Amino acid sequence: MSRIKSIIVNVCRFVVAPVFIFSGYVKAVDPLGTQYKIQDYLQALGLGESVPDWLTLGTSVALSAIEFTLGILLLFAIHRRVVSRLIVVFMAVMTPITLWLALANPVQDCGCFGDAVKLTNWQTLWKNVALLAMSLVIARWPLSMVRFISRTNQWIVMNFTVIYIVATSLWSLWDLPRFDFRPYHVGANILEGMEVPEGEQLPQLETTFILEKDGVQREFTLDNYPDSTWTFIDSKTVQVSEGYVPPIHDFSLVRTDSGDDITDIVLSDTSYTFLLIAPFLEHADDSSFGAIDQIYEYAEQHGYAFYGVTSSDDVAIERWRDLTGAEYPFCQADATTLKTIIRSNPGLVLLRGATVIRKWSHNALPDPDVLSKPLDQLPEGHLPDDSVPRKLLAILLWFALPLTLLTIADRLWAWTKLIRRGDPPPAPPSQGGK
Repeated sequence: MSRIKSIIVNVCRFVVAPVFIFSGYVKAVDPLGTQYKIQDYLQALGLGESVPDWLTLGTSVALSAIEFTLGILLLFAIHRRVVSRLIVVFMAVMTPITLWLALANPVQDCGCFGDAVKLTNWQTLWKNVALLAMSLVIARWPLSMVRFISRTNQWIVMNFTVIYIVATSLWSLWDLPRFDFRPYHVGANILEGMEVPEGEQLPQLETTFILEKDGVQREFTLDNYPDSTWTFIDSKTVQVSEGYVPPIHDFSLVRTDSGDDITDIVLSDTSYTFLLIAPFLEHADDSSFGAIDQIYEYAEQHGYAFYGVTSSDDVAIERWRDLTGAEYPFCQADATTLKTIIRSNPGLVLLRGATVIRKWSHNALPDPDVLSKPLDQLPEGHLPDDSVPRKLLAILLWFALPLTLLTIADRLWAWTKLIRRGDPPPAPPSQGGK
Protein backbone atom coordinates (compact mmCIF):
# COMPACT_ATOMS: atom_id res chain seq x y z
CA MET A 1 0.00 0.00 0.00
CA SER A 2 2.85 2.38 0.85
CA ARG A 3 4.44 1.74 -2.54
CA ILE A 4 1.16 2.45 -4.36
CA LYS A 5 0.75 5.67 -2.37
CA SER A 6 4.28 6.74 -3.28
CA ILE A 7 3.65 6.05 -6.97
CA ILE A 8 0.40 8.04 -6.97
CA VAL A 9 1.98 11.01 -5.17
CA ASN A 10 4.97 11.14 -7.52
CA VAL A 11 2.79 10.79 -10.62
CA CYS A 12 0.74 13.78 -9.42
CA ARG A 13 3.97 15.64 -8.70
CA PHE A 14 5.32 15.02 -12.21
CA VAL A 15 2.09 16.37 -13.69
CA VAL A 16 1.63 19.44 -11.49
CA ALA A 17 5.30 20.55 -11.51
CA PRO A 18 5.73 20.77 -15.33
CA VAL A 19 2.41 22.62 -15.65
CA PHE A 20 3.54 25.21 -13.09
CA ILE A 21 6.97 25.49 -14.72
CA PHE A 22 5.54 25.95 -18.22
CA SER A 23 2.83 28.36 -17.07
CA GLY A 24 5.33 30.46 -15.13
CA TYR A 25 7.89 30.53 -17.92
CA VAL A 26 5.55 31.59 -20.75
CA LYS A 27 4.33 34.42 -18.51
CA ALA A 28 7.91 35.42 -17.63
CA VAL A 29 8.99 35.73 -21.27
CA ASP A 30 6.04 38.05 -21.94
CA PRO A 31 5.40 40.07 -18.76
CA LEU A 32 3.61 42.83 -20.67
CA GLY A 33 1.18 40.30 -22.14
CA THR A 34 0.40 39.03 -18.63
CA GLN A 35 -0.02 42.63 -17.45
CA TYR A 36 -2.55 43.28 -20.24
CA LYS A 37 -4.51 40.19 -19.19
CA ILE A 38 -4.53 41.32 -15.54
CA GLN A 39 -5.82 44.69 -16.71
CA ASP A 40 -8.58 42.90 -18.65
CA TYR A 41 -9.67 41.20 -15.42
CA LEU A 42 -9.65 44.50 -13.55
CA GLN A 43 -11.63 46.15 -16.34
CA ALA A 44 -14.24 43.40 -16.10
CA LEU A 45 -14.51 44.10 -12.36
CA GLY A 46 -14.79 47.85 -12.91
CA LEU A 47 -11.36 48.50 -11.40
CA GLY A 48 -9.46 49.26 -14.58
CA GLU A 49 -8.78 52.89 -13.71
CA SER A 50 -8.11 52.29 -10.02
CA VAL A 51 -4.98 50.14 -10.18
CA PRO A 52 -1.76 51.80 -11.45
CA ASP A 53 0.27 50.25 -14.26
CA TRP A 54 3.34 49.71 -12.08
CA LEU A 55 1.30 47.52 -9.75
CA THR A 56 -0.17 45.36 -12.52
CA LEU A 57 3.28 44.96 -14.08
CA GLY A 58 4.81 44.05 -10.73
CA THR A 59 2.02 41.52 -10.20
CA SER A 60 2.76 40.06 -13.62
CA VAL A 61 6.45 39.54 -12.84
CA ALA A 62 5.71 38.21 -9.34
CA LEU A 63 3.03 35.79 -10.58
CA SER A 64 5.32 34.23 -13.18
CA ALA A 65 8.18 33.96 -10.66
CA ILE A 66 5.95 32.30 -8.05
CA GLU A 67 4.52 29.75 -10.48
CA PHE A 68 7.88 28.86 -12.02
CA THR A 69 9.68 28.64 -8.67
CA LEU A 70 6.96 26.51 -7.06
CA GLY A 71 7.10 24.18 -10.06
CA ILE A 72 10.88 23.75 -9.82
CA LEU A 73 10.78 23.24 -6.04
CA LEU A 74 8.04 20.64 -6.42
CA LEU A 75 9.97 18.89 -9.19
CA PHE A 76 13.08 18.66 -7.00
CA ALA A 77 11.01 17.90 -3.85
CA ILE A 78 12.53 20.85 -1.98
CA HIS A 79 10.80 21.84 1.30
CA ARG A 80 8.16 19.26 0.50
CA ARG A 81 5.65 20.13 3.21
CA VAL A 82 5.73 23.89 2.72
CA VAL A 83 5.82 23.84 -1.09
CA SER A 84 2.99 21.32 -1.42
CA ARG A 85 0.80 23.45 0.86
CA LEU A 86 1.64 26.63 -1.01
CA ILE A 87 0.61 24.98 -4.27
CA VAL A 88 -2.72 23.96 -2.70
CA VAL A 89 -3.25 27.57 -1.58
CA PHE A 90 -2.35 28.84 -5.07
CA MET A 91 -4.81 26.46 -6.75
CA ALA A 92 -7.48 27.17 -4.12
CA VAL A 93 -7.30 30.84 -5.14
CA MET A 94 -7.12 30.29 -8.91
CA THR A 95 -9.86 27.67 -9.21
CA PRO A 96 -12.72 29.92 -7.98
CA ILE A 97 -11.46 32.66 -10.28
CA THR A 98 -11.67 30.31 -13.26
CA LEU A 99 -15.15 29.22 -12.12
CA TRP A 100 -16.19 32.88 -12.33
CA LEU A 101 -14.59 33.10 -15.79
CA ALA A 102 -16.45 30.03 -16.99
CA LEU A 103 -19.83 31.23 -15.69
CA ALA A 104 -19.62 34.98 -16.41
CA ASN A 105 -17.22 34.89 -19.40
CA PRO A 106 -15.85 38.42 -18.77
CA VAL A 107 -12.74 37.66 -20.86
CA GLN A 108 -12.37 35.15 -23.67
CA ASP A 109 -9.03 33.67 -22.60
CA CYS A 110 -7.77 33.31 -19.04
CA GLY A 111 -4.13 33.82 -20.05
CA CYS A 112 -2.90 31.02 -17.77
CA PHE A 113 -0.47 29.89 -20.47
CA GLY A 114 0.07 33.33 -21.99
CA ASP A 115 -0.27 33.28 -25.77
CA ALA A 116 1.44 29.88 -26.02
CA VAL A 117 -1.67 27.74 -25.44
CA LYS A 118 -5.22 29.01 -25.77
CA LEU A 119 -7.89 27.38 -23.61
CA THR A 120 -11.56 28.17 -23.32
CA ASN A 121 -12.73 29.28 -19.90
CA TRP A 122 -14.40 25.93 -19.28
CA GLN A 123 -11.27 24.04 -20.31
CA THR A 124 -9.30 26.20 -17.89
CA LEU A 125 -11.73 25.42 -15.08
CA TRP A 126 -11.48 21.65 -15.54
CA LYS A 127 -7.71 21.92 -15.82
CA ASN A 128 -7.56 23.76 -12.51
CA VAL A 129 -9.95 21.32 -10.83
CA ALA A 130 -7.65 18.46 -11.87
CA LEU A 131 -4.54 20.31 -10.67
CA LEU A 132 -6.22 21.16 -7.36
CA ALA A 133 -7.15 17.51 -6.81
CA MET A 134 -3.59 16.35 -7.56
CA SER A 135 -2.06 19.08 -5.38
CA LEU A 136 -4.27 17.91 -2.48
CA VAL A 137 -2.93 14.38 -2.92
CA ILE A 138 0.65 15.70 -2.85
CA ALA A 139 -0.02 17.84 0.22
CA ARG A 140 -1.60 14.87 2.04
CA TRP A 141 1.57 12.77 1.71
CA PRO A 142 4.39 15.20 0.88
CA LEU A 143 7.15 13.00 2.30
CA SER A 144 6.36 10.34 -0.28
CA MET A 145 8.01 12.55 -2.91
CA VAL A 146 11.49 11.31 -3.82
CA ARG A 147 14.19 13.97 -3.47
CA PHE A 148 16.55 14.74 -6.34
CA ILE A 149 18.99 16.76 -4.26
CA SER A 150 20.18 16.81 -0.66
CA ARG A 151 18.97 19.42 1.80
CA THR A 152 22.44 20.99 2.06
CA ASN A 153 22.31 22.04 -1.61
CA GLN A 154 18.64 22.98 -1.90
CA TRP A 155 19.38 26.66 -1.35
CA ILE A 156 21.42 26.69 -4.59
CA VAL A 157 18.44 25.46 -6.62
CA MET A 158 16.08 27.93 -4.93
CA ASN A 159 18.26 31.00 -5.42
CA PHE A 160 19.31 30.08 -8.95
CA THR A 161 15.67 29.52 -9.96
CA VAL A 162 14.42 32.83 -8.57
CA ILE A 163 17.31 34.80 -10.10
CA TYR A 164 16.85 33.10 -13.49
CA ILE A 165 13.11 33.62 -13.80
CA VAL A 166 13.15 37.25 -12.58
CA ALA A 167 16.06 38.00 -14.93
CA THR A 168 14.04 36.44 -17.77
CA SER A 169 11.15 38.84 -17.11
CA LEU A 170 13.43 41.86 -16.79
CA TRP A 171 15.24 41.01 -20.03
CA SER A 172 11.90 40.61 -21.83
CA LEU A 173 10.84 44.04 -20.56
CA TRP A 174 14.07 45.66 -21.69
CA ASP A 175 14.19 43.94 -25.07
CA LEU A 176 11.41 41.74 -26.49
CA PRO A 177 9.97 38.32 -25.53
CA ARG A 178 12.42 35.58 -26.54
CA PHE A 179 9.50 33.40 -27.61
CA ASP A 180 6.78 35.15 -29.57
CA PHE A 181 3.55 33.13 -29.67
CA ARG A 182 1.45 35.89 -31.20
CA PRO A 183 0.20 35.92 -34.83
CA TYR A 184 2.59 38.78 -35.70
CA HIS A 185 5.75 36.85 -34.82
CA VAL A 186 8.89 37.23 -36.94
CA GLY A 187 8.39 35.15 -40.08
CA ALA A 188 4.59 35.48 -40.05
CA ASN A 189 2.76 36.61 -43.16
CA ILE A 190 0.02 39.05 -42.21
CA LEU A 191 -2.07 38.42 -45.32
CA GLU A 192 -2.00 34.67 -44.72
CA GLY A 193 -3.01 35.29 -41.11
CA MET A 194 -6.12 37.10 -42.36
CA GLU A 195 -7.29 34.25 -44.58
CA VAL A 196 -10.37 32.20 -43.78
CA PRO A 197 -9.96 28.53 -44.79
CA GLU A 198 -12.36 27.27 -47.42
CA GLY A 199 -15.54 25.91 -45.91
CA GLU A 200 -15.18 27.79 -42.63
CA GLN A 201 -17.99 30.07 -41.51
CA LEU A 202 -17.35 33.45 -39.93
CA PRO A 203 -19.03 34.34 -36.63
CA GLN A 204 -22.47 35.80 -37.13
CA LEU A 205 -22.99 39.25 -35.63
CA GLU A 206 -26.25 41.08 -35.07
CA THR A 207 -26.50 44.83 -34.61
CA THR A 208 -29.39 46.32 -32.69
CA PHE A 209 -30.24 50.00 -32.99
CA ILE A 210 -31.87 52.00 -30.21
CA LEU A 211 -34.03 54.83 -31.56
CA GLU A 212 -36.48 57.27 -30.03
CA LYS A 213 -39.73 58.85 -31.18
CA ASP A 214 -42.17 60.94 -29.15
CA GLY A 215 -40.18 60.18 -25.99
CA VAL A 216 -40.41 56.41 -26.50
CA GLN A 217 -37.28 54.30 -27.12
CA ARG A 218 -37.37 51.04 -29.05
CA GLU A 219 -34.85 48.56 -30.42
CA PHE A 220 -34.68 47.74 -34.13
CA THR A 221 -32.56 45.53 -36.39
CA LEU A 222 -31.56 46.15 -39.98
CA ASP A 223 -34.58 44.11 -41.08
CA ASN A 224 -37.13 46.42 -39.46
CA TYR A 225 -35.24 49.72 -39.35
CA PRO A 226 -37.85 52.52 -39.22
CA ASP A 227 -38.18 55.73 -41.21
CA SER A 228 -36.36 59.02 -40.61
CA THR A 229 -38.92 60.23 -38.07
CA TRP A 230 -37.08 58.17 -35.44
CA THR A 231 -33.97 59.62 -33.74
CA PHE A 232 -30.87 57.45 -33.36
CA ILE A 233 -29.77 56.99 -29.71
CA ASP A 234 -27.31 54.11 -29.61
CA SER A 235 -26.40 50.74 -31.12
CA LYS A 236 -24.93 47.47 -29.91
CA THR A 237 -23.47 44.48 -31.71
CA VAL A 238 -23.51 40.97 -30.28
CA GLN A 239 -22.24 37.64 -31.61
CA VAL A 240 -25.17 35.30 -32.21
CA SER A 241 -23.28 32.25 -33.48
CA GLU A 242 -19.77 30.85 -33.30
CA GLY A 243 -17.45 30.71 -36.29
CA TYR A 244 -13.85 30.72 -37.43
CA VAL A 245 -11.92 33.84 -36.45
CA PRO A 246 -8.61 34.19 -38.36
CA PRO A 247 -5.52 34.83 -36.20
CA ILE A 248 -5.24 38.32 -37.70
CA HIS A 249 -8.57 40.08 -38.16
CA ASP A 250 -8.05 43.66 -37.05
CA PHE A 251 -4.92 44.90 -38.83
CA SER A 252 -5.46 48.20 -40.62
CA LEU A 253 -3.44 51.38 -41.19
CA VAL A 254 -5.15 54.72 -41.79
CA ARG A 255 -3.10 57.84 -42.62
CA THR A 256 -3.75 60.63 -40.12
CA ASP A 257 -3.06 63.39 -42.66
CA SER A 258 -5.37 62.17 -45.42
CA GLY A 259 -7.63 59.57 -43.79
CA ASP A 260 -6.67 57.04 -46.48
CA ASP A 261 -6.57 53.34 -45.59
CA ILE A 262 -3.13 52.20 -46.76
CA THR A 263 -3.28 48.63 -45.41
CA ASP A 264 -3.34 47.00 -48.84
CA ILE A 265 -0.61 49.32 -50.14
CA VAL A 266 1.74 48.38 -47.32
CA LEU A 267 1.05 44.63 -47.41
CA SER A 268 1.33 44.42 -51.19
CA ASP A 269 4.60 46.37 -51.36
CA THR A 270 7.37 44.07 -52.61
CA SER A 271 10.00 46.22 -50.92
CA TYR A 272 10.61 46.93 -47.23
CA THR A 273 8.43 48.96 -44.87
CA PHE A 274 9.39 50.24 -41.42
CA LEU A 275 6.59 50.60 -38.87
CA LEU A 276 7.42 52.54 -35.72
CA ILE A 277 4.67 51.26 -33.45
CA ALA A 278 3.67 53.17 -30.33
CA PRO A 279 0.28 52.06 -28.98
CA PHE A 280 0.13 55.12 -26.75
CA LEU A 281 2.37 58.02 -27.73
CA GLU A 282 1.51 59.76 -24.46
CA HIS A 283 3.51 57.10 -22.60
CA ALA A 284 6.08 56.25 -25.27
CA ASP A 285 9.77 56.32 -24.39
CA ASP A 286 11.40 59.15 -26.37
CA SER A 287 15.01 58.46 -25.30
CA SER A 288 15.87 56.75 -28.61
CA PHE A 289 14.42 59.39 -30.93
CA GLY A 290 17.88 60.16 -32.38
CA ALA A 291 18.38 56.58 -33.58
CA ILE A 292 14.78 56.47 -34.86
CA ASP A 293 15.28 59.63 -36.90
CA GLN A 294 18.51 58.23 -38.37
CA ILE A 295 16.73 55.02 -39.38
CA TYR A 296 14.01 57.13 -40.98
CA GLU A 297 16.65 59.05 -42.97
CA TYR A 298 18.19 55.73 -44.03
CA ALA A 299 14.75 54.52 -45.20
CA GLU A 300 14.24 57.69 -47.21
CA GLN A 301 17.66 57.36 -48.86
CA HIS A 302 16.92 53.82 -50.01
CA GLY A 303 13.27 54.32 -50.95
CA TYR A 304 11.74 52.32 -48.10
CA ALA A 305 8.41 53.37 -46.60
CA PHE A 306 8.47 54.46 -42.97
CA TYR A 307 5.35 55.11 -40.89
CA GLY A 308 4.67 55.89 -37.27
CA VAL A 309 1.66 53.87 -36.10
CA THR A 310 -0.34 54.71 -33.00
CA SER A 311 -3.80 54.67 -31.49
CA SER A 312 -3.27 58.13 -29.98
CA ASP A 313 -5.00 61.26 -31.22
CA ASP A 314 -3.59 64.17 -33.23
CA VAL A 315 -2.67 66.10 -30.08
CA ALA A 316 -0.39 63.30 -28.89
CA ILE A 317 1.12 62.95 -32.37
CA GLU A 318 1.95 66.65 -32.54
CA ARG A 319 3.46 66.55 -29.06
CA TRP A 320 5.64 63.62 -30.15
CA ARG A 321 6.77 65.57 -33.19
CA ASP A 322 7.63 68.57 -31.04
CA LEU A 323 9.64 66.41 -28.64
CA THR A 324 11.52 64.32 -31.20
CA GLY A 325 11.50 66.35 -34.41
CA ALA A 326 9.83 63.42 -36.19
CA GLU A 327 9.14 64.03 -39.87
CA TYR A 328 7.73 60.61 -40.80
CA PRO A 329 4.00 60.29 -41.53
CA PHE A 330 1.68 58.71 -38.98
CA CYS A 331 -1.08 56.14 -39.24
CA GLN A 332 -3.70 55.19 -36.72
CA ALA A 333 -4.59 51.65 -35.72
CA ASP A 334 -6.33 49.76 -32.94
CA ALA A 335 -4.46 49.89 -29.60
CA THR A 336 -4.97 46.20 -28.83
CA THR A 337 -3.62 45.26 -32.25
CA LEU A 338 -0.52 47.39 -31.76
CA LYS A 339 0.13 45.93 -28.30
CA THR A 340 -0.18 42.48 -29.87
CA ILE A 341 2.23 43.23 -32.72
CA ILE A 342 5.13 44.29 -30.48
CA ARG A 343 5.74 44.50 -26.73
CA SER A 344 7.48 47.84 -26.79
CA ASN A 345 6.30 51.45 -26.76
CA PRO A 346 7.67 52.41 -29.20
CA GLY A 347 8.97 49.41 -31.10
CA LEU A 348 10.20 49.05 -34.65
CA VAL A 349 8.86 46.44 -37.07
CA LEU A 350 10.32 45.69 -40.49
CA LEU A 351 8.04 44.23 -43.15
CA ARG A 352 8.91 42.88 -46.55
CA GLY A 353 5.60 42.80 -48.29
CA ALA A 354 3.25 41.19 -45.77
CA THR A 355 5.99 39.22 -43.98
CA VAL A 356 7.37 40.32 -40.62
CA ILE A 357 11.16 40.27 -41.09
CA ARG A 358 12.42 41.83 -37.85
CA LYS A 359 11.29 43.45 -34.61
CA TRP A 360 13.26 45.75 -32.32
CA SER A 361 12.56 47.24 -28.93
CA HIS A 362 13.32 50.93 -28.54
CA ASN A 363 16.13 49.78 -26.22
CA ALA A 364 17.77 47.62 -28.89
CA LEU A 365 17.30 49.40 -32.22
CA PRO A 366 19.64 48.52 -35.09
CA ASP A 367 22.79 50.63 -35.03
CA PRO A 368 22.40 53.36 -37.69
CA ASP A 369 26.11 52.93 -38.52
CA VAL A 370 25.42 49.34 -39.56
CA LEU A 371 22.71 50.46 -41.99
CA SER A 372 25.16 51.43 -44.72
CA LYS A 373 23.82 49.27 -47.56
CA PRO A 374 20.42 48.32 -48.95
CA LEU A 375 18.55 45.98 -46.61
CA ASP A 376 18.72 42.99 -48.92
CA GLN A 377 22.51 43.12 -48.53
CA LEU A 378 22.39 43.26 -44.72
CA PRO A 379 21.51 40.62 -42.11
CA GLU A 380 18.85 43.01 -40.78
CA GLY A 381 16.96 42.66 -44.06
CA HIS A 382 16.56 38.89 -43.71
CA LEU A 383 14.84 36.59 -41.26
CA PRO A 384 17.07 35.97 -38.23
CA ASP A 385 18.63 32.59 -37.64
CA ASP A 386 17.15 32.08 -34.18
CA SER A 387 14.88 29.07 -34.61
CA VAL A 388 12.84 27.60 -31.77
CA PRO A 389 15.25 24.64 -31.33
CA ARG A 390 18.12 27.09 -30.90
CA LYS A 391 16.18 29.06 -28.30
CA LEU A 392 15.30 25.86 -26.45
CA LEU A 393 18.98 24.90 -26.52
CA ALA A 394 19.81 28.24 -24.90
CA ILE A 395 17.36 27.48 -22.07
CA LEU A 396 18.97 24.07 -21.68
CA LEU A 397 22.47 25.53 -21.46
CA TRP A 398 21.62 28.44 -19.15
CA PHE A 399 19.14 26.80 -16.78
CA ALA A 400 18.45 23.08 -17.16
CA LEU A 401 22.05 21.98 -17.66
CA PRO A 402 23.45 23.71 -14.52
CA LEU A 403 20.69 22.19 -12.39
CA THR A 404 21.26 18.77 -13.94
CA LEU A 405 25.01 18.95 -13.29
CA LEU A 406 24.35 20.11 -9.73
CA THR A 407 22.00 17.19 -9.15
CA ILE A 408 24.50 14.66 -10.54
CA ALA A 409 27.35 16.13 -8.47
CA ASP A 410 25.16 16.13 -5.36
CA ARG A 411 24.21 12.46 -5.78
CA LEU A 412 27.79 11.41 -6.57
CA TRP A 413 29.09 13.27 -3.53
CA ALA A 414 26.47 11.67 -1.29
CA TRP A 415 27.33 8.15 -2.47
CA THR A 416 31.07 8.87 -2.30
CA LYS A 417 30.76 9.83 1.36
CA LEU A 418 28.87 6.61 2.06
CA ILE A 419 31.50 4.51 0.31
CA ARG A 420 34.35 6.23 2.19
CA ARG A 421 32.64 5.67 5.52
CA GLY A 422 31.59 2.16 4.64
CA ASP A 423 28.02 2.91 5.78
CA PRO A 424 25.10 0.76 4.67
CA PRO A 425 22.82 2.25 2.02
CA PRO A 426 20.71 5.06 3.49
CA ALA A 427 16.97 4.95 3.91
CA PRO A 428 15.05 6.20 0.87
CA PRO A 429 15.39 10.01 0.69
CA SER A 430 11.62 10.39 0.67
CA GLN A 431 11.34 9.41 4.30
CA GLY A 432 11.57 12.09 6.97
CA GLY A 433 12.80 15.64 6.63
CA LYS A 434 11.10 18.57 4.99
